[in-house]
Amino acid sequence: MTRDDILDAAAQVFRQKGFHGASMSAIADAVNLQKASLYHHVTSKQEILLALLDRALVMLTDHIAAIAAQSIPADQKLRQMIRAYLSALAENGDLTAVLLFEHRSLDKKSHARHVPQRDKFEGLWRDVLNEGVRTKVFDCPDTGMTVRTLMGVMNWTLTWYRPEGGKSIDEIADGYADLLFHGLLK
Repeated sequence: MTRDDILDAAAQVFRQKGFHGASMSAIADAVNLQKASLYHHVTSKQEILLALLDRALVMLTDHIAAIAAQSIPADQKLRQMIRAYLSALAENGDLTAVLLFEHRSLDKKSHARHVPQRDKFEGLWRDVLNEGVRTKVFDCPDTGMTVRTLMGVMNWTLTWYRPEGGKSIDEIADGYADLLFHGLLK
């Protein structure tokens, strides 16, 4: 039994029951450990939650940073970033659900440690939007609001997307990018 096994199981338990509804016993059961044995690997649910949030942000940041660093026009970067982000959400549903829906359960100390990592991730998106404004590809008077809007739309996808549904994750991503780039008006 490794710490990664415990974190994987905890992500699933948190997604199913929510952070507050999950117990250390449920996590221990999910990895076939006694509750006392679980405490040899982790000290608390709060530690597990922070570790899961860190894991999710590192994974997502790595995916997005690689695209943001490419020498291609900002609109192409943004489209690829949207695709990569939605794919990562869909492929890592338990982990990303914890990031998106359970971060509010962090205690104050853990929250203070988490926020700079979250801001770094959001900064990658803002930087690409600002690059697009500088190069006259985008007309975006408030990149911060645009990033929050885009994150909200993409994050909510995790609640309704089904792989067996009518659209692939890439089709959904392209639909979001088209809506962002072209709006609703003719």
